[in-house]
Amino acid sequence: MQHLAILRKSWKLLPKILSREKKIESRWYKNKSAPYNNIKKGDMIFFKNSGEPVTIKAEVSKVIQVSDLNYKKIKLLLNRYGKALGIDDIPKFARRFKDKRYVILIFLKNPKSIKPFKISKKGFGNMSAWITIPNIRNISE
Repeated sequence: MQHLAILRKSWKLLPKILSREKKIESRWYKNKSAPYNNIKKGDMIFFKNSGEPVTIKAEVSKVIQVSDLNYKKIKLLLNRYGKALGIDDIPKFARRFKDKRYVILIFLKNPKSIKPFKISKKGFGNMSAWITIPNIRNISE
């Protein structure tokens, strides 16, 4: 499978992915949402900032899913993986994620810049921050 991860531009994560400072993409949820239970080693993730074209791809090398989160578990996960997540302020993010019940940690391998291309989220909802599809070209414009 292939995946599209849409990031907040203000967090400036794309350069961290390319420099390998950010080695893990994470998604924190109150309820299970894509890509929870739908991503595995060997899958390809394409990355873009919101409102911009797709510019990076990376392979999935490992996936860890954790459920039944509480504040203590969240702090432990952030302390263990925070640097690889590209997170500088662990207490700030612990507070931000305090009400989340699920997390998926997606370990990235071989991130690369690619020729930018636009996508259409038609049919996926305007607020979709993650899309799983058989082939990214199915949603390219």
